Amino acid sequence: MRRSTPQGEHIPVLLEDVLTVLQPQPGEIVFDGTIGYAGHASELLHEVGPQGRLIGTDFDPVNLQNARLRLEQEGSTFHLEHGNYASIQTILGKLGIDGVDMLLVDLGMSSMQVDDPARGFSYVREGPLDMRMDPTRGKTAADLLMTLSEQELTEALETIGDEPNAAVIAKAIVTHRQTEIFSTTVELSRLIGHAVGQPVDREQGRKLRKGKKQWEIHPAARTFQVLRILVNRELANLEHLLRILPEVLKPGGRAAIISFHSGEDRRVKRAFKEGFAAGWYTAIADEPVRPRFDEQRRNPRSRSAKLRWAIKA
Repeated sequence: MRRSTPQGEHIPVLLEDVLTVLQPQPGEIVFDGTIGYAGHASELLHEVGPQGRLIGTDFDPVNLQNARLRLEQEGSTFHLEHGNYASIQTILGKLGIDGVDMLLVDLGMSSMQVDDPARGFSYVREGPLDMRMDPTRGKTAADLLMTLSEQELTEALETIGDEPNAAVIAKAIVTHRQTEIFSTTVELSRLIGHAVGQPVDREQGRKLRKGKKQWEIHPAARTFQVLRILVNRELANLEHLLRILPEVLKPGGRAAIISFHSGEDRRVKRAFKEGFAAGWYTAIADEPVRPRFDEQRRNPRSRSAKLRWAIKA
């Protein structure tokens, strides 16, 4: 019987579906490349039991601290690394492990990250335009906004975020930075809203429900998502993982990847289809698993999640 997520903690997306797809068995080795607050990981570690092992990575050191506290309650073996899931081969080599039975990567963010204004991920909470998963290294979102050309911004918004107003938003950003330095999330959010003719105020919700199963997208949502992806080099890391995935899975190993926008999902879909055609996988998801409406209602941030899976030959 599956246990419920403890009250007040991050809600893991598509948890039941992840467990169904990965089919964790006692004694197996599982790799969680985006450990977050261990919502998925604690359930997986519970299923593999004392004879199994969980290896987890996260680029956010705060996530690792909280995940460690939660996983220690399971009393089973786990190992956490501060880093990116793209380094899985190096991590497994260091641990003397030649492959894993299960791999999970949840490309979304924890609610705690989004809700912390100091991290700069939210377009409705005022904070610095940071967006770094690891706040100790790399360029911030503000740095990128001041250096990317109008063409680069337009292309990123179009190809990564499928933003229909990409050119308008990019032009507004470049015009604004000629006289003012970007400093806060709300400043950028309001600029985008005015640029596309949908003014927003600071208190506007993240998503506004219009119909029974429809959601109105905040005008700054896609831009913020694209900036976060660029700041943290998320697509490059994902593409590297997809290339080496057949090498790190044991025969019969299962992989599950949860994406949150079409740019990520397209890459996962293509890699799995190519791997299946090449004989690396014996089965892949025909269609992505989506959150049911009751999950979207409980956790609105789950609404865009897509889970794709593959089984190693």
